Amino acid sequence: MKNLYLTIDILTIAAPFLLSFDKKVAFYKEWKYLFPAILVMGVFFIAKDVIFAASGIWGFNDRYLVGFRMLGLPIEEWLFFVVVPYAIVFIYACLIAYLPIDPLEKIHRPFLYLLSVLLIITGLIFYDRLYTSVIFVLTALLLLYNLYRRQAWLSMFLLAYLVSLIPFLLVNGLLTGSFLEEPIVWYDNSQNLGIRIFTIPIEDSIYSLMMMLMTVQVMEWLKSRDSQKAQM
Repeated sequence: MKNLYLTIDILTIAAPFLLSFDKKVAFYKEWKYLFPAILVMGVFFIAKDVIFAASGIWGFNDRYLVGFRMLGLPIEEWLFFVVVPYAIVFIYACLIAYLPIDPLEKIHRPFLYLLSVLLIITGLIFYDRLYTSVIFVLTALLLLYNLYRRQAWLSMFLLAYLVSLIPFLLVNGLLTGSFLEEPIVWYDNSQNLGIRIFTIPIEDSIYSLMMMLMTVQVMEWLKSRDSQKAQM
């Protein structure tokens, strides 16, 4: 199926986009903060993606692509960095709107500190495996920065990330070859730990965490800046 990756992109954003106009969530009102945040995150992740793809750390199967590329990346990969963060941040917004209490408020900080330490240790031990080392260490540093700043949104962010792992298994499972003859995205296993969740490299789950964290961090900063201006 030549346009399978594009189809996955469209299906990923379809429901979140249509539900963005739900009266209680009103996610469309967040767009003025969300899309600049996606742009900032996208510049970083696309630059990294271009370098990793050019280095052969991962690549893309033309069998499932429409065929148009920019900077060596298929157009579907560019769209990925819009539709996936949109869908994940939509989950975050829904949890804020519909949950009366924050269930992870008391445990999110020790959990994230422990995760950060484990990521740094693993990244340093496997320093020669670039996908592992780069993503693990950078994600840990970003987490530690936000923990140090005691960001009020971190707890709900963590819950949203954990919930997002359910659709993550489906979307990334398809991209990495679940239910397909060949993967849409292939990996050089010498550059990762070789540990897979079904067909998904475990690094992809941390990659998703970093992508979501960077997007939410910028979005919440923009909202905070507007709020401060309104109070002046």
